[in-house]
Amino acid sequence: MKKIISILTIISILSLLIFTGNTYAAALDTIDIKTDKTTVRPGEEVKVNVEFGTNLGAYTFDVSYDNNIFEYISAEGGTANDTTDKVKVVYHDSTGGTNPRTNMSVTFKAKADITTSNPTEFTITAEGLANADASVTYDDITTPIVKNVTVEPAYEDYTIKLDYTGEVIKEQQKEMTLLYSSPMGRYYEHARLIAEATTPTDATVKLMATDSSNLEHDIIQSGWGDAQGYKIGGKDVSQVLKTKATFSKAGDYTITLKLIDRDNSDQVIAEKAITVSVLETATPEPPVTTPEKPEVPTTPETPETPEETTPSIEEQMPENLPKTGNNMFIPVIIVLIALLSSYVYYNRKK
Repeated sequence: MKKIISILTIISILSLLIFTGNTYAAALDTIDIKTDKTTVRPGEEVKVNVEFGTNLGAYTFDVSYDNNIFEYISAEGGTANDTTDKVKVVYHDSTGGTNPRTNMSVTFKAKADITTSNPTEFTITAEGLANADASVTYDDITTPIVKNVTVEPAYEDYTIKLDYTGEVIKEQQKEMTLLYSSPMGRYYEHARLIAEATTPTDATVKLMATDSSNLEHDIIQSGWGDAQGYKIGGKDVSQVLKTKATFSKAGDYTITLKLIDRDNSDQVIAEKAITVSVLETATPEPPVTTPEKPEVPTTPETPETPEETTPSIEEQMPENLPKTGNNMFIPVIIVLIALLSSYVYYNRKK
């Protein structure tokens, strides 16, 4: 009887080995998760690549993501199903082991309207893992594998300006415009604007600005805004302050404006030094002179053609006639005497 029981036991063990073949379970500890970017700009794509470290003929991977930051684009290495915050990728080698895979990937796109820095993560889990011929199955990956990325805009540096027009005269208030700005400024929870001044010996300078409560602040002495700082950052950051500056003496002054981060030991975010030359008195204005009008060339007048007139007798006579004086009457008298003599002779003869 004991021999029969022993034989049956051996047969059962052999049958179990025959029907189960070489299949066994193992831990897949060769999984490696990579992304092609660690910092992603708004509107850019990022690929999450899962390297198996061995050939797999079957698997199901779940890749979870933050749908406030990313949107699903595509997947490679299986049939994908997006549930708006998780992409499930399923693969089964239908050829019976001749077409295994060594990796799969999912591509996401960062949303275009993001204006802040967003550290985020992808988490990966898996199940149904098997080698190419299904002779080995692997334990499910239930503890998520985490891959961190940051989505943030391409920030541009802050710039600072202090503008004014005309001359600066000692002890006279001068209106100046103070501006700091950035097309896409990095976010700071507690930023602050301060100023320092280098002056001629024994000289002082004030740079006054008025806040929304109508209180004046000397930016050089106490800075601008709340002492703990204020929030700045985002698209088209711009703050314009209308200030009034007063300089006690003539000479060159250097005003250094700084934007600082109160949360980081007052680290300087942006800095600008402006030199202001202050005069003792205003430069006299040159006298105003009216420019002479250029002479306009005139067309020469055409000389008038004299009218043709008949000359008088006097005009026709020669200018140089001989001067006869009283001698012109002598011939006349002689003629008269001759006529009178002839007349007397004639009467006598009768």
